[in-house]
Amino acid sequence: MLALWSVSFVLLCIWRFSYAQYEHLGYLPGYQEPAQDLYTIPELPKDTPRIQLRLAGEKRKHNEGRVEVFYEGEWGTVCDDDFTIHAAQVVCRELGYFEAVSWSPSSKYGKGEGRIWFDNVRCTGNERSLAQCESNGIGVSDCKHTEDVGVVCSDKRIPGFKFVNTLTNNINSLNIQVEDVRIRPILSTYRKRIPVTEGYVEVKDGGKWKQICDDEWTQMNSRVICGMFGFPGDKRYNTRVYKMFARRRKQTYWDYSINCTGNEAHLSSCKLGHTLAIKANSTCEQGSPVVVSCVPGRAFAPAPMAGYKKAFRQEVRPDDVFLSKMQEATSPHEQPLVRLRGGAVVGEGRVEVLKNGEWGTICDDSWNLVAATVVCRELGFGSAKEALSGGQLGQGMGPVHMNEVKCSGFEKSVTECPFSMDKDSEGCSHEEDAGVRCNVPAMGFQQRLRLSGGRNPFEGRVEVLKERNGSLVWGTVCGEGWGIMEAMVVCRQLGLGFASHAFQETWNWPGAVNADSVVMSGVRCAGTEMSLSHCLHHGEYLSCPKGGGRFAAGVSCSETAPDLVLNPQVVEQTTYLEDRPMFMLQCAYEENCLGSTSSSTPANSYRRLLRFSSQIHNNGQSDFRPKASRESWVWHDCHRHYHSMEVFTHYDLLSNNGTKVAEGHKASFCLEDSECDEGIEKRYECANFGEQGITLGCWDTYRHDIDCQWVDITDVKPGDYIFQIVINPNYEVAETDYTNNIVKCRCRYDGHRIWMYNCHIGGSFSAETEDTFPGLINNQVTHR
Repeated sequence: MLALWSVSFVLLCIWRFSYAQYEHLGYLPGYQEPAQDLYTIPELPKDTPRIQLRLAGEKRKHNEGRVEVFYEGEWGTVCDDDFTIHAAQVVCRELGYFEAVSWSPSSKYGKGEGRIWFDNVRCTGNERSLAQCESNGIGVSDCKHTEDVGVVCSDKRIPGFKFVNTLTNNINSLNIQVEDVRIRPILSTYRKRIPVTEGYVEVKDGGKWKQICDDEWTQMNSRVICGMFGFPGDKRYNTRVYKMFARRRKQTYWDYSINCTGNEAHLSSCKLGHTLAIKANSTCEQGSPVVVSCVPGRAFAPAPMAGYKKAFRQEVRPDDVFLSKMQEATSPHEQPLVRLRGGAVVGEGRVEVLKNGEWGTICDDSWNLVAATVVCRELGFGSAKEALSGGQLGQGMGPVHMNEVKCSGFEKSVTECPFSMDKDSEGCSHEEDAGVRCNVPAMGFQQRLRLSGGRNPFEGRVEVLKERNGSLVWGTVCGEGWGIMEAMVVCRQLGLGFASHAFQETWNWPGAVNADSVVMSGVRCAGTEMSLSHCLHHGEYLSCPKGGGRFAAGVSCSETAPDLVLNPQVVEQTTYLEDRPMFMLQCAYEENCLGSTSSSTPANSYRRLLRFSSQIHNNGQSDFRPKASRESWVWHDCHRHYHSMEVFTHYDLLSNNGTKVAEGHKASFCLEDSECDEGIEKRYECANFGEQGITLGCWDTYRHDIDCQWVDITDVKPGDYIFQIVINPNYEVAETDYTNNIVKCRCRYDGHRIWMYNCHIGGSFSAETEDTFPGLINNQVTHR
């Protein structure tokens, strides 16, 4: 008999998302097992209260903020009384950061809400959880929210750290722990397939893998399981074949059933149904083991047409009501209404939506896992791991389209969810941009690449696993032509964030002696690939004159990166013409800032210059620094300043068909903080050979009256043109997003005056609008 429980219990699952679901595959001889993660989930004493931490608050980076604690279903704060750097260290380590940098009293990041869970916290710094530190007791406090404490953690995270839901449910003292969950492929066609999309759902309990009885299994349960493993949907499967397999082999069933509503982001949010009466032969009464068959997103499907169809739809505007279904179906501009920007890996980023032909962001008010999961599934990923707030993945540009988003979890697109209709999302700024981290399928890419010889796990010589003479061997990548785009792919493949540097020689990183041979050459990446093997390369016929070893490619990775964005309105508002005599342009001539005919221009003749100002913002996650160290900056005697980057911007005037008619460029003569957002201090100043860069939240203004801040249009005929500015055009410095590094404007020149209009960031409008700029759809990085 089945004993019904009178109360539903929350299922606590401690997931170690290793590659358990691929244990059955095995590898060819020569494959070395990857080193274990440096981070292991801390085991806490049973009497330690289970809490979760997060950083929140105003005007902050991702690694700083007000300390908030989740306990007994409620978020609260920590009082600053007796708080020390040792307590900050415990907080940062518990959140996955290497260490604490500092802490701040008196609600520096704004006043929190709810209970003040901890007061008079005294830590040694060695505790594994803030709950282990001495305090007045959870919820015992005489503080006010004006005393909420904040911390600043290091940029670097603990390698291998994974966020784990450790909240227990102590109703009736029940604490069910499941060590792992997997989809185990049963049919031979799925055993060889990566990712694994179909098979038994098994839980690891007491060190043994057990099946789940399908007596009360629902499609909603399958939906949640597929979402956990990175799949947006599920489909039917051949039940007859699986029943035949179940009869052949004795099964070991788990003692519980599961009851999901379908909009949970994780199985740990589902409830237990009832215990199962297990017979002596360990089979369930009328059923068989649970099987799920998941549908992968297009990016992860064996064939593109086999993947989950994204929510590609024509955006309907008021003036499009007469658009026929036939036009809609055949529209060449069919594009998604939602996209992710600024993420380090596939499946994470700032959420942007298309409305009225313009891309904008979502405010983080009421932003939660349910809404984030709708976004993830819409884009072909699984459920959401995290719903990010506070512009953690960089600030967007343009309007804030949605606020107070409330999704049921079953919408096909987040644009279908109810949201606040307040004009311009009043009260929201880009400091509150919402983001997501989605579950993506385990493709096994990380096991085919490693960094060797570095001082820490974030740097080293790049070594890849390649098949040679029938066996898999580790070898190096030829350093010739290796650049930041290739390094970006390596860091993404290893889950180490963004590339901070790309090295064509690795003298300081000897690496593994038996892996010195070059196994990959001619690598050219667009920067968006999920694996280095997806990039263009020479294949079997290698070409690397210098060989491997110390001339092999290397990278250093970083959890964060800057993101430069040019203000298009400033360009539009400051444009004008100047006729300047040649004898006043000698320095500009030496820097090649004039047109090709300037070499034959007499000193008393004039050059016509299209002048404008540039205001370049850093909206990313860290400071923008020049690639070269200050010791290698070049002194320019004419201008009496140092150049820290060879080329920082390109200025081009193009005809309406995309042909270049005039050009200019700007060496980075001085990268400094001209102005900053409120509450942010300037860090970089060029005076007295100072450090150069642009602080996060600051901007650098190049005024229209500076040398080379122009395009020489002396030889340009009157007409209509396109004006284009590209920042960091050679990708010398890594950024979270290169697609927003371009500004495009319409330009009309009548021979005496010039008009600049419709200036906008590339990719900020719909495809229909961008098509009015032929050949310049966006600044998407392409194969070089």
